[in-house]
Amino acid sequence: MLKFGEWVVKHKLLILILGIALVVPAAFGYLNTRVNYDILSYLPSDLETMRGQDILKEEFGKGGFSFVMIEGMPDKDVVKVHEQLEDVDGVAEVLWYDSLADISVPKEILPQKVYDFFNSGDSTLMIVFFEDTTSADSTMDAIDEMRSITSQQCFISGMSAVTTDMKHLSDSETIGYALIAVILTCIVLAVTMDSFLIPVFFMLGIGLAIVWNLGSNFFFGEISFLTQALCLVLQLGVTMDYSIFLWHSYKEQQQTYSDHGDAMAHAIAQTVTSVVSSSFTTVAGFLAMCFMSFTLGLDLGIVMAKGVVFGVLACVTVLPAMILVFDKAIEKTSHRDLLPEFKKIPAFITKHFALFLTIGLVLLFPAVYGNQHYDVYYNLDSTLPAELDSMVANSKLSEEYNMNSTHMLLLDSAMDAKTCERMLDEMKQVDGVSFTLSYNSLVGTAIPEEVVPDRLREALKSGEYQLMMIGSEYKVASDEVNAQVARLNDIVKQYDKDALLIGEAPATKDLIEITAHDFKVVSVLSIAVIFLIIALTFRSVTLPVILVAVIELAIMMNLGISYYLQDSLPFIASVVIGTIQLGATVDYAILMTTRYKAERNAGHEKHEAVGIALATSMKSVIVSAMGFFAATIGVAVISRIGMISSLCMLLARGALISMAVVLTVLPSVFILLDPIICRTSAGFPKPGRRNTVPVSAERSALS
Repeated sequence: MLKFGEWVVKHKLLILILGIALVVPAAFGYLNTRVNYDILSYLPSDLETMRGQDILKEEFGKGGFSFVMIEGMPDKDVVKVHEQLEDVDGVAEVLWYDSLADISVPKEILPQKVYDFFNSGDSTLMIVFFEDTTSADSTMDAIDEMRSITSQQCFISGMSAVTTDMKHLSDSETIGYALIAVILTCIVLAVTMDSFLIPVFFMLGIGLAIVWNLGSNFFFGEISFLTQALCLVLQLGVTMDYSIFLWHSYKEQQQTYSDHGDAMAHAIAQTVTSVVSSSFTTVAGFLAMCFMSFTLGLDLGIVMAKGVVFGVLACVTVLPAMILVFDKAIEKTSHRDLLPEFKKIPAFITKHFALFLTIGLVLLFPAVYGNQHYDVYYNLDSTLPAELDSMVANSKLSEEYNMNSTHMLLLDSAMDAKTCERMLDEMKQVDGVSFTLSYNSLVGTAIPEEVVPDRLREALKSGEYQLMMIGSEYKVASDEVNAQVARLNDIVKQYDKDALLIGEAPATKDLIEITAHDFKVVSVLSIAVIFLIIALTFRSVTLPVILVAVIELAIMMNLGISYYLQDSLPFIASVVIGTIQLGATVDYAILMTTRYKAERNAGHEKHEAVGIALATSMKSVIVSAMGFFAATIGVAVISRIGMISSLCMLLARGALISMAVVLTVLPSVFILLDPIICRTSAGFPKPGRRNTVPVSAERSALS
C-alpha cells in the first residue's frame, strides 16, 4: 500500500483535476436519473395488485386516477372544466354526469345511486383517469396542468395528487438537506479537530464522492426519492470517519517524517488498510437490504453500499491531494485541541463497571418492550403537511362523499349484468363500503343501451376485462380497510377466480404482509454477516456475540424510545435502523475492542487494559458519533416529509445511543467476561499467564 500512497502523492494535481472533472459526467448522470416517488411500485411484480396495474394500463390505457371535486359551480361551467381536463396531456378519460347524458337532461332521471355518487350538496365529482401510472412523470405533469386550469373551487385528490405534492416538497427541500448537514458537520469538526479549515476539505472530498455516487445512479435508470434524500446525509455521516482517520494518521506520520509527502504516503498506506477493513461492516449492513423482495431495499442498499466505496476512494486519493496542495493554509488555521482528554471518565467507568452493567440490564427490558410495541404507519401521506393541495382535497372528499380510499376491480367482461349486480350487492354489505360503481350501475335501466356513449363503454369495458370501482370509508393501511379488502377478495373470487382487486389499499395490504417477512430476513442476515466479519477479524467466538449484542441493545433502545414518546414510525424504520445503525456504529465497538486486545496481549491486567482502550478510543468515538449526529439531525428538524424526518431523527438519536452504550456497557462487559474472552479468542493471553507489565507502567499508560 505504500507504493500506492507514493503514487497518490506524486500525482496529487492530476488526481485533484480528475476528481473535479468527474463532476461533469456525474452531474449529467444525476440530472438524467429519474426519481420514483411511488413507494408501492417497489412491490414484487408477480403480486395480483401489481399484475392488475399492468393489465389496467395495457387493456384500458389507464394507470393512476384522481377525483376532482368542484364546489358551488353551475353545471354549464362544470362542463367547460370537464372539457379542459380531457384536453390535458396525460389524461386518458374524465367521467362525470355528462358522460351519461347531456346536461340538458334532468339529473332526476339518473338512478339515485348514480346521482349520489356524482353529487353532494353544492359539490359535484369527476373521475379523472391518467394514461400512465400513479407516479409517472406524465401523470404528475398532468396534475400540475390540471391545477393551473382549474379554479379555487376545484380540489384534486388521490395518490397521483399526493405523489405530485411529495415530489415538489422533496425537490424544494433537497438543497436544504445538503446545506444544513454540511454546516452542522463543519461546526462539529471545527470544534473537534485541530484546524478550522480542514473540515472544509473533508466536506469537499466527501462531497465529490457523493456527487460521483448520485451520478452513477444513471445506470439504474431511476432511484427512490427516499434513497435520494437519505443518500447525502448517510454517506456524509458514515464515510466522514475515513477522512478523520486519514488526517490523524497524517499528523502522526509527521512526527516521524519531516517531508510532508513522505508522511502522507505512509498515512495513505495505513488508512487504506484500516478504512477498507472498517468499511466492510458498513457495506455488509447496506447490502443486507438487497435481499428484500420489496425492492426499495435493493434500491437503498445498492446506492448506499456504492456510496461507501466512493467515500473510501475519495478519502485515499482526492482528500490527500487537497491536503497536500493546501497544506500551508491548513497549518495557518490550526488551533489547540478543544476537546478534553477524558482522563478521569475511563477510570470511573472501569471502577464502577458493575453499575454500568446493571444500568444496561435494567434498560434492556423496557427497550425490548418498546421495540416490540412502537406504532408503525404505512400510509405515507399521513405525515405530510395538512396544507398541501392534495391533503386539503383528500380531506374534503372524505367529508363530502365519505370516501377515504378507492379500490378498482378488474373482472371478466363476459360476466352478465345480473351476476354483476348480485356480486355488487354482496360487496355493498361489507362493512365500510360507501359505493360500488360499474358500467351496469352507471347505465342502469333508465338509459337505453344504444344511447350509451361509446367513450363511456370503452372506459369501463375493454377486451377481456370490465372495470369497477369500490369506495371505502376506511383509511388506507388501517386494520379496517385490510379486513375489508380481504372480505371483498373472498366475494370476488366466488364469481371470477381470475378477478383482480387493485388500488392503493390492496397494494398497501400487500406491503404490510411482505415487509413483515422481509424485515425479519434482513435483520437476521445483517446480524449474521457482521457477526462473521467480526469473528474473522478477531478470530474469536465470543467477541462477535458481545459486539453485536451491545449494538443491538442500542438499536432496541433507539426504536423503543419511540414507543415511550408515542412517536409513530414509518414502516421501513426498523430495517433502516437495524442495518444502518448496526453496520455504521459497530465500528465504534471494533475500535475499542482492537485496542483492548492489544493491551491485554501486551500483558496488562483486564481493568488496566479496558481503561487504556477506553481512554484512547473515547475521543474518536465521540467525534465520530457527533459527526453522524450532525449530518442527520438538521434534516430531521427541517424536513416536512414525515418519513424522511423520522428516519433521520432515528439515525441521529441512534448515533448518540450507540456512542453511550459502547463507552459504558461494552467496557463493563469486557471486564466481566474477560476470562471467557481470553479463552475463546486468538491473540489474547490465556488465564494463568503471568502479567509482564509492571504495575507502575500500567498506571502510567492509563493516565
